[in-house]
Amino acid sequence: MVLRSSAGTDGPVAASRTCAAARIGGQMEDRAMRSPTLGRRPARLIAVLLSLSMLAAVAAACGSSASAPMGGPANRGAAPLPAASAAAAGNPDNGNSSSGGSGSGSQVGNDGDQVAIFDDAKIVRTGSLQLTVADVAKALTSARNAIRSLGGYIGGSQQERTDDKTVASVTYRIPVARWEDALDALRALGTEVAEKTDATEVTGEIVDVAARIRNLKASEAALVGYAQQAPKISDLLEVQARLTDTRSQIERLTAQQTQLEDQAAMATLTVTFGTEVVAVVETAQRWDPAAEVDRASATLIGMGQAVVSIGIVFVIVWLPLIIAVLIVGGMTLFVARRLGFGRPDRFPPLTPPPSSAEI
Repeated sequence: MVLRSSAGTDGPVAASRTCAAARIGGQMEDRAMRSPTLGRRPARLIAVLLSLSMLAAVAAACGSSASAPMGGPANRGAAPLPAASAAAAGNPDNGNSSSGGSGSGSQVGNDGDQVAIFDDAKIVRTGSLQLTVADVAKALTSARNAIRSLGGYIGGSQQERTDDKTVASVTYRIPVARWEDALDALRALGTEVAEKTDATEVTGEIVDVAARIRNLKASEAALVGYAQQAPKISDLLEVQARLTDTRSQIERLTAQQTQLEDQAAMATLTVTFGTEVVAVVETAQRWDPAAEVDRASATLIGMGQAVVSIGIVFVIVWLPLIIAVLIVGGMTLFVARRLGFGRPDRFPPLTPPPSSAEI
């Protein structure tokens, strides 16, 4: 009986609690529907969560793709790339080199260009050397053997003998690369009295001559083609004349180019061997009668020019002034005389004759 009564009393209480919860839920739903803020907050929260999850997924994908070349299968496929990039950096014609490799590559390229320019430079070397030796004949033989051992040869020679003294002047052609060796070998044959060396670069001149030859050859080919199709005899003759002139220019420039290249390849050194006569020869070489005559003539011409210059200045500047002053002075004097200024009286004043008493 007691159990029944308790069960019977619990039923209405539970039902009343359920009804109260339902009422509270309904009120909350009504408030949520009435208040737009309470309805939007879950939607905003869901959107924020979705955005964060998408960002996390993208970051994970980027991290996996960035870590793939560090190891694994992706790195196996990318292994040959360093060799290719190194080859590209070493190739001066490839413009797709990396920034790091381009700096060193450009430095090496610039150094190589400078070395190439220095090696390709055409320099004409000339010089003169005067030596005092004990025996001229032995010195000539030793010098000839030394120059031949260096790859040179004798380009010309002159020998004079006066009062049992011999003076010889020899011109040697020496390879430019052995220029210093030749000078050292010749200096060792005697006492050096005087030395003079010159170096002239002719690279630009040789390049210019070669370019002119190429242009003339192109003109020659064009003239030959036109001559084969010339419709008139007069045109053919004109083309033939121009072709002859062009070929003569080509031959002249080719000879000039050959001469320049020969001078640049083989240096020229003139050596004078002698005893004490070398100083006399040097003095004689320094004195030139023709030069003295030219110098005296130039001095005389300079003095004549100075006199003529003074005369020109006097005639143009001072003579007109003097003439003007004389004219003005003459007119002034004429007018003054016409007006009677400074003229003596024509009739002197009459003086009474002396009286008899005074006589």
